[in-house]
Amino acid sequence: MDSAPPPPAPTFVTTPLPAGAWDAHVHLLGGPEHALSPTRAQDPPSGITFEGWLGRYRAHLQALGCTRSLIVHSILYGTDNTVTLEAVRAMGDGFKGVGLLPDGAARADIRQFAENNMVAVRLNYVHGGVLTWDGARAMAPALADHGMHIQMLLHADQHIEQLADDIRALPVPLVIDHCGWPTDLNPHAPGVDTLCALLAEGHVHVKLSAPYRLTDDITETHPLMRRLIDANPEGCLWGSDWPHIMLNGAEMPQAATLADALSQITTPDERHKILVDTPARLFLP
Repeated sequence: MDSAPPPPAPTFVTTPLPAGAWDAHVHLLGGPEHALSPTRAQDPPSGITFEGWLGRYRAHLQALGCTRSLIVHSILYGTDNTVTLEAVRAMGDGFKGVGLLPDGAARADIRQFAENNMVAVRLNYVHGGVLTWDGARAMAPALADHGMHIQMLLHADQHIEQLADDIRALPVPLVIDHCGWPTDLNPHAPGVDTLCALLAEGHVHVKLSAPYRLTDDITETHPLMRRLIDANPEGCLWGSDWPHIMLNGAEMPQAATLADALSQITTPDERHKILVDTPARLFLP
């Protein structure tokens, strides 16, 4: 089954984002020339070419007021990172990528990633995939040699406590997606306590992304987001999760609504750290 495409004419933000703002979590989809993984959960929206996706992506960034962005490779394409590498190259300065590498990937593969503006590898602890936690730990020293890091999707309330000691020992930054994606939105749940402790200690960064995947009413995630920001505003980033693939029953959002929701719960100084300073520190050489 094909996934639904995002609106072709995105709405614009109500509260302007600071100059140099990053959208730190998007996926770029391809055209018929980009091979899909045979184990994919669904197909991308049909009838849109790679150039068409790039055009929609540029319109999306313009509507947000973001001039920089991080393109996260989608599991729909498996370990063939071509679509993401081509998108990063096509977008030019101010655009970086996150790719998929399997357990035991060669140092040459990591070096090639770094040479092509890929700043991290992604580990999906929720849906599984090609990289395990043990594999990521083994890969970490080579990532560190190239100034790269690990980005991870997990359920904080189910996983973070058992991983905390390993996380503290990592030689590279760990960026956790989607507010830690807790299955319980209680901002004082034990897993959130541990996540906030790691955030305050500087051992993790957290993307304040995809609240629409956690609840139908994104305002219900505001206490959780505020707790994360209060733990360490310099450890938080924001991403739209555009073009909102693999919704799994969630409603298709407008990215501007998500950005405006962040503006409603943050100060201008916090927004500058979250949208400009922290992503630039992590993603730019």
